[in-house]
Amino acid sequence: FPEKKNNIYVSTLLLLCTSAAAAAAAAAALTDAPPDLLAGETSGEGSVEEAPPLASNIWRTWERLIEATKQHQKEFEQEFQGNVDYILLEGHKRSAFPVKCPMSNYSKEACLQRLAQGLLVYTVLLKQVEKEYPDNSILREIKPGIPLLVAQIKEKMKRSERVPAPSSSQEEQLLKQLDSPDTFQRRMTAHSILSHLRFFLIDGKRAFRKWETPRRQKDNPSA
Repeated sequence: FPEKKNNIYVSTLLLLCTSAAAAAAAAAALTDAPPDLLAGETSGEGSVEEAPPLASNIWRTWERLIEATKQHQKEFEQEFQGNVDYILLEGHKRSAFPVKCPMSNYSKEACLQRLAQGLLVYTVLLKQVEKEYPDNSILREIKPGIPLLVAQIKEKMKRSERVPAPSSSQEEQLLKQLDSPDTFQRRMTAHSILSHLRFFLIDGKRAFRKWETPRRQKDNPSA
């Protein structure tokens, strides 16, 4: 009987290890995130620290995305050689662009839902950018980070199932709204998407900080 019990313990342990490895691989595949954002750092030869929850790295993900979009205005001005003002991109804003989370009269859950849903919409809008600028350096940096940030935000939600990914028909409709036979208009729309995405990320981080630090806001309303 003791030998049989030991065999059961060994089998159970092996099953748990296999399940944990499969779960980690699935998370990496779904988020397509850089390895240093998903796994713990190596501590010594042959030992790995336990990976922290996705939400614990949310600030780092947000900063990386904002930093990646920082160079957009410079790239825009280089392309158009000063013949088109960057501020004109505001006039190319489309109704499909997500609206930022209000700083007041909004619950935390509603704000998180708007942020996550807005980022999912931007993953579709970025396909229009990729169509016009397939080698855009900003796209290469932000495409893996946005799905990761969505996952991190949804970890903070109570009802994350309320944030579904856009269906294929919704994607088609969104992209159809952005298309134009005029090359200049298409390119201005693509640049407008990148510009508004940057401000959506900045405003979203500010709103998220408000909800994550309620005690500091209460003690110091002017902060």
